[in-house]
Amino acid sequence: METLALILAGGRGSRLDLLSEKRVKPAVPFAGKYRIIDFSLSNCSNSGIYHIGILTQYLPLSLNEHLGVGKPWDLDRRDTKLSLLQPYKKWYAGTADSVLQNLQYVIRSGAKYVIILSGDHVYKMDYSKMIEQHKQTGAELTIAVQEVPMAETHRFGILRTNADGKIIEFQEKPEKTDSNLASMGIYVFNTDTLVEALQTVKADGLDFGKHIVPHLIGGKAYSYVFEGYWKDVGTYDAYLEANLELTATVDRVPLDMYDRAWRIYTRSEELPAVKLGSKANISQALISNGSIVAGDVIRSVLSPGVIVHPGAVVKNSVILNDCEIMPGAIVENAILDKEVTIGFNARIGHGDDHTPNAEKPDVLSSGINVIAKGVKVPEDTIIERNCRIQSTARFTGSGTTIKSGTTL
Repeated sequence: METLALILAGGRGSRLDLLSEKRVKPAVPFAGKYRIIDFSLSNCSNSGIYHIGILTQYLPLSLNEHLGVGKPWDLDRRDTKLSLLQPYKKWYAGTADSVLQNLQYVIRSGAKYVIILSGDHVYKMDYSKMIEQHKQTGAELTIAVQEVPMAETHRFGILRTNADGKIIEFQEKPEKTDSNLASMGIYVFNTDTLVEALQTVKADGLDFGKHIVPHLIGGKAYSYVFEGYWKDVGTYDAYLEANLELTATVDRVPLDMYDRAWRIYTRSEELPAVKLGSKANISQALISNGSIVAGDVIRSVLSPGVIVHPGAVVKNSVILNDCEIMPGAIVENAILDKEVTIGFNARIGHGDDHTPNAEKPDVLSSGINVIAKGVKVPEDTIIERNCRIQSTARFTGSGTTIKSGTTL
């Protein structure tokens, strides 16, 4: 085996708040029928990398059920292997610590190269091109990089390179910098280099960006420039925006999900075809298998099994599996987790009051409402803006108004 892929999929994804309340971030549904981790897995399969270890930790059940033996990604063949690597001694303390705790798995693989991936980014990338450059430059470490807006540099590891692409400086999430070349968190290591670094560097919360990468800068560390679409959907705003971007016209969509030469694979439910009623009005939408639409769906994404009744309106929203929007209800600028019911004539997203969420202003301030899995919103209820409706929410009855910025 030449290359082993390790996908880091154990992060809690706290910025996704209610969506990661009962599942790990890579298992969060995306683009209707997919999960976020499907992109990294599909990239591996399409790149000819079939030996994959997935490092899980936080709430792994949903992710494990989705992955199974890896059949949708062609990972269940006799000469391939998908391994779920969960902590067995202590909780993973950092990204690099998770690999350190599974170092024997890496060594026993016999792989010449190890590619480290995040399970919670949305993108399409041919890893074989990055690995080929890694070989040609004689690198010990290659980091995938992309230019980001200067205002966003504090969120990333920022690099400087020379004319040959060799990394000459690396700063992890700097407060100030005049470079905008950001690490994508995708690394190709020579296996012996990775093993040596993990065994040598001693630090609490051992992390690739904070500890392992700086340890190797000055040696044979190179950048690989990736110019395609790549997005971290780890906030409500980014998650909603990335989903809704996919509803754009073909010539404007930033991520082509219909490219047969580079398919995104997933574990899909066997559900009937989409059914559209005689009065359905649909504009710029992704509608998944098993859905029934008899109302209006405008610039929205519907996951499998969603029902939109006559007279209901869904606009600028992401509706996850098996939700039901009753007649006369309006859902606007919202994210509904699975199995939510919006009652007759209820209004989700109402008024011009954009008071940030009182409990989590850093999470909800742009006017989005988020409703957790299984919530039943009574008829005639009005939910204004920036509201978090938890799975334990109790409504006082129909006709209630939930003011902007409320957590219920």
